[in-house]
Amino acid sequence: MEVIKYKSTRGGQKSVSASQAILKGLADDGGLFMPEKFPKFDFKFKELMWKGYKEVAYEVMKLLLCDYTEEELKDCIDKAYDDKFDTKEIAPLVKADGVYFLELFHGDTIAFKDMALSILPHLLTTAAKKNGIKNKIVILTATSGDTGKAAMSGFCDVEGTGIIVFYPKDGVSHVQRLQMVTQKGDNTDVVAIHGNFDDAQSGVKKIFADKDFAKKLDENGIQLSSANSINIGRLVPQIAYYVYAYLKLLDNGDVEDGEKINVCVPTGNFGNILAAYIAKQMGLPVNKLICASNENKVLFDFFENGVYDRNRKFILTSSPSMDILISSNLERLIYLSCGSDGEYVKKLMKELATDGKYTVTPAMKDFMKDFVGGYADEGQNFAGIKSLYDSTGYIIDTHTGVAFSVYQHYKDVTKDMTSTVIASTASPYKFADSVLEAILGKKQKMGDFEVIDKLHEIGAPDIPRAILEIKDAPVRHTRECDSADMQKEVEDILFNNRR
Repeated sequence: MEVIKYKSTRGGQKSVSASQAILKGLADDGGLFMPEKFPKFDFKFKELMWKGYKEVAYEVMKLLLCDYTEEELKDCIDKAYDDKFDTKEIAPLVKADGVYFLELFHGDTIAFKDMALSILPHLLTTAAKKNGIKNKIVILTATSGDTGKAAMSGFCDVEGTGIIVFYPKDGVSHVQRLQMVTQKGDNTDVVAIHGNFDDAQSGVKKIFADKDFAKKLDENGIQLSSANSINIGRLVPQIAYYVYAYLKLLDNGDVEDGEKINVCVPTGNFGNILAAYIAKQMGLPVNKLICASNENKVLFDFFENGVYDRNRKFILTSSPSMDILISSNLERLIYLSCGSDGEYVKKLMKELATDGKYTVTPAMKDFMKDFVGGYADEGQNFAGIKSLYDSTGYIIDTHTGVAFSVYQHYKDVTKDMTSTVIASTASPYKFADSVLEAILGKKQKMGDFEVIDKLHEIGAPDIPRAILEIKDAPVRHTRECDSADMQKEVEDILFNNRR
């Protein structure tokens, strides 16, 4: 099997192994790690269509995580995809209103981040052993709502690790906030910042880029890594569920072997849809990648006109995990579109940092023609959720609602009847107040957990364990700071051991 190495999107990092890329999280030059080439699937889809999720995940991940032995990788997969998921399929595929919803929310935190973050701690600790790392590994991450809880759940009390999560104080749902601030674990810390997700993400990147701080950490036996989708160890596991979805379509007789499908993804940081694109490069029969945005439609505008411009009003919506104006993983697609020219990517990222925008060349824009942008405002999102419920009884969350609305518009305009999989990225219970408002036509005057009970009453499936656990859980994390003071908070946590 070909050994795949990783290099930085900004060209200033020598090639490293998969385990080294996962350990570092971010390249030394501030770029993101990318495989030097995409291997092709070495299996036939019909051979795998009766296999379970774990077996499919192994066949996909082994091609990109080449320095993990079969025993190591299978051990990571077994530990990740266990009874923390409330369905044996791990990622069920549900057909409703002629479209296929890939339910990625059956793990501990009832969001798609579980699918990749459940395995990352095991990939990371295995990588540390493989590379002789003695330092404590501290995960530093920003979250728009879901990554934080999923990462903390995965790293909770894992020996030799710690985790610090920053989230926008006023930019997450009540359930998302409770899931984070009630998180157990002696090695977990959560900090609310006064700002939005982009501020949190930029602050984290700034800390990673501080060489003096890295030296100070190393002198104290600590090194940083990331749990965001900027870590290749987050991105690779996401490829597996698109392959799994195709196998289920094949097994159910919904597509013929080799028949192309569309994939529609509610998109914020661009990692989830990029994983689908990589799956296509590796041999998955994919036609269009429909990139669904909410009213913070920076990605829609980019795919329309080739200009990435974050200089706009930031809008808080009912789909907060998509309330993002700097989609970090887009840098990986930019890198591919310019022929892997790290210097050119560095130039564009500098323009983004200084001017808040950059423009790609016509050739780069043409390279991205597999992608179709679309967006749904709050009214369209709520209308989509209601129409799906009224016609089928199936209930989706507000992020999946954006994707469903965008897909309906795409189908109406293009008349493209290709079988389409929508990535259903969160349980409706995670955003129960907004979902209920969409279905019933007005905001309900009731408490958060009354709303959850009402949602169950009108047809949502059993209330997940993740919701029941936070109902009366004590708040353990109360830190907050300005975005400019994030590094001070990290130092206080790591060196003063204060919570």
